[in-house]
Amino acid sequence: MQQKKKEIKINTKYPSVTDLRNRAKERIPKFAFEYLDGGCNEDVNLHKNTSEIREVELLPYYLSKHTGSSMKTELFGHTYDAPFGIAPVGLQGLMWPNSPEILAKAAFEHNIPFILSTVSTSSIERISEITEGKSWFQLYHPTEDSVRDDIIKRAEAAECPVLVILADVPTFGFRPRDIRNGLAMPPKMSVKNILQVLGKPSWAMNTLKYGQPNFETLRPYMPKGLDLAQLGKFMDQTFTGRLNEEKIKPIRDMWKGKLVIKGVANEADAERCIKLGLDGIIVSNHGGRQLDAGESTIKPLVRIAEKYGNQIKVMMDSGLRGGPDIARTLASGAEFTFLGRSFMYGVAALGKEGGDHTISLLKTELQQVMEQVCCEEVKDFPNHLL
Repeated sequence: MQQKKKEIKINTKYPSVTDLRNRAKERIPKFAFEYLDGGCNEDVNLHKNTSEIREVELLPYYLSKHTGSSMKTELFGHTYDAPFGIAPVGLQGLMWPNSPEILAKAAFEHNIPFILSTVSTSSIERISEITEGKSWFQLYHPTEDSVRDDIIKRAEAAECPVLVILADVPTFGFRPRDIRNGLAMPPKMSVKNILQVLGKPSWAMNTLKYGQPNFETLRPYMPKGLDLAQLGKFMDQTFTGRLNEEKIKPIRDMWKGKLVIKGVANEADAERCIKLGLDGIIVSNHGGRQLDAGESTIKPLVRIAEKYGNQIKVMMDSGLRGGPDIARTLASGAEFTFLGRSFMYGVAALGKEGGDHTISLLKTELQQVMEQVCCEEVKDFPNHLL
């Protein structure tokens, strides 16, 4: 059955992602906003990600024949309504209660991909139910093979079409804000944080309604009755972020769907992914949250897409904030893009309407850019790179 096209609806009070960010800051406790908004160390790479994307310029053709622009994009055998999706974000329910469900529903209705993180606050099964088996799943690599295998079997049973392996968190980033706010592992709720919650009644009431956020996908593997300190120890013992070929090979053998690695940042790793038989890579630096001294994402994207774009699907996240950024990234060689913070700003700003609004906003912005530069199909964006 063909899915009905979702109507574009925008709340005119918030016609930009910056407006959503400002509203989100007003609506959620400071510790939650800083967890969402911050990078690592001095935030150098956080800001460089976006600023260097915005150095990319597009060439418009105003006298060319133009019959219309379509955002439809084929990826892994599915035609999406736009060339962007919702990136995996950890602890989503901390930033806005029930946000993974809100965003998954909006993504499904707009026919774009939603990627659920292992450490988000909703389960594989619940998100699959909402999206009728169309959501992707991002795997943090477990230490024990039995846990890895069970999570992969659950993703398969949930009919996830794409499994994304996370590569760019071999260690947890050094994030001064989160340390000050007690959001490093193990998390703790200080008097200061409690006062912040009391100042945000809408967030507090929704948290009461939906319950304290938890790692729902990981619940079957957690000992019962963990306190916060024990939870931190459990997470450290359960996951190893550092990948290598020996860890990837058994996943490739087990997973029959499309397999993607997220966190590729150089040509050598891209070549390894091709040799291992992966279907796609997401060029990413984890939103600037892991390595402040690294490159922005747009620079390795250009090199990787030019060298390997005809051998593997090349996608990108980190630093994109709006429709023009999506256009710049596609023109630079990405076949598809993902955004994380923009969608979390939207749901924190507007609650259950936030996902629909943010997708509608991005679609509207991107459509305008396509029509402005006379780009009829997404694959034609590189022809407009100045």
